[in-house]
Amino acid sequence: MHSILIRAILAALLALPPAFAADTYTMADFDKVPKVDAHLHLHGASQDAYLALARRDNFRALTINVDYPDFPPLERQRRIASAAARAHPDRIAWVASFSTQGFERPGWTEATLKDLDGALADGAVGVKVWKNIGMALRDARGRLVMVDDARLAPLFDGLAERGTMVLGHQGEPHNCWLPLARMTVNNDREYFKAHPAYHMYLHPEMPGYDQQMAARDRLLARHPRLRFTGVHMASIEWDVDRLGHWLDAHPGAYVDVAARIGQVQYQSQRRRERVRDFFIRYQDRLMYGTDLAQSDEQPDADFAGDLDTVWRRDWRYFNTADTFAVPELDTPVRGLALPRVVVDKLYRLNAEKAYPRAWQPPPAG
Repeated sequence: MHSILIRAILAALLALPPAFAADTYTMADFDKVPKVDAHLHLHGASQDAYLALARRDNFRALTINVDYPDFPPLERQRRIASAAARAHPDRIAWVASFSTQGFERPGWTEATLKDLDGALADGAVGVKVWKNIGMALRDARGRLVMVDDARLAPLFDGLAERGTMVLGHQGEPHNCWLPLARMTVNNDREYFKAHPAYHMYLHPEMPGYDQQMAARDRLLARHPRLRFTGVHMASIEWDVDRLGHWLDAHPGAYVDVAARIGQVQYQSQRRRERVRDFFIRYQDRLMYGTDLAQSDEQPDADFAGDLDTVWRRDWRYFNTADTFAVPELDTPVRGLALPRVVVDKLYRLNAEKAYPRAWQPPPAG
């Protein structure tokens, strides 16, 4: 009888997910563990509801300025981000950006670096480079400007000399080059249906996916001292093996997972252990983020509610072995149950290392 019981216990232990024995967090730990959302866009006139949620859920934020037509003007984004970070330095840090308008004019590089120096002196902890370079920006002759264009090299030289972290969003998800029906996640189908200008399947005259990635990689090769974070999983979200090779080739780079967790979940539905192994192997290079954007049009409380839902759902995916529904996919996904040490790096430690000037305690007195 005892031997049967022992065999039954051993069988049950062997059936547990591999991470169970590695000391994993649970849903009950969610608000106890300090965390960072390293990719948010706080644009509202008030962050009161957000801040109350962040304190309750134990989150800090990196709010990122972007030269994006759907966002407020860059000047307003900067003003809001700077004020929020000054008022709540232990909760909010921010990243500046720049306009590409007039990039061919003499003195543009010097003026842009001077402007960014002002932002950095005001507390910005990085500079965002957006996908408009490579997908929209054209020169005076109508030619598309890629991110490795020689006319932009002095700007990146200057950022490298300053030791500034550059957050690069080059290209789009791989789904961008597929018809809507073949895209792997619902949020990509929704986004590109609403933004056909960025749906490259409809624009075969534009550079392909591999051309976008190659331009970004040439930029990094030409500026080896540039500190770099590939946001949105460096637009290699569709294949963790390929992303691993990219991280191996760029040992100083980080990536965040913002707005690409659905693509990761799509892969883990098919090869869960390979995805889980990726997060463990590259645990020192990955940062959590959501890419949610706040606006004056959405009540602050509604934004906070949406954020709480996403934060808790993502925590469940990374920390438990539960099987549950997610909006990006039509069938349930099983969580990765990552070890605590990996989760601590994904959710906080790597962001603190990448942005050492961020989230400082308010001055005494």
